[in-house]
Amino acid sequence: MRAINVSIIVAATLALAACNTVSGAGKDVSSAGKAVTKTAEDVKN
Repeated sequence: MRAINVSIIVAATLALAACNTVSGAGKDVSSAGKAVTKTAEDVKN
């Protein structure tokens, strides 16, 4: 029984860590996209 509880806690922790990692990666990609857009607008003008 204790092993199951520990497994559930570990799985939940890993799931939360993965969500934070994906969220951070999304923000990085968004920032890169904004930088490319700004550069393209600067070149266009």
